[in-house]
Amino acid sequence: MDLGFSRFDKDMVVTTLPADLAVLLVGVAARQAGSPTAANYARLLNAPVEPTLLAPLHGAFNGPVAARQLRWKEE
Repeated sequence: MDLGFSRFDKDMVVTTLPADLAVLLVGVAARQAGSPTAANYARLLNAPVEPTLLAPLHGAFNGPVAARQLRWKEE
């Protein structure tokens, strides 16, 4: 899940939003930033991560299922 905003592209044309829509978007962004999901994400960014968490040594997130799929393909 990517909770970050995309970076501003200098080649894009900036469009002026109606004031009501702009206020609505600011309110939505503020509520999202204060959500428990955003707080957990911020803690995860600073937490030490086990190196094999997202890159397991056997190359699969679920080794037994991956092995079964390989056997099924060979049958």
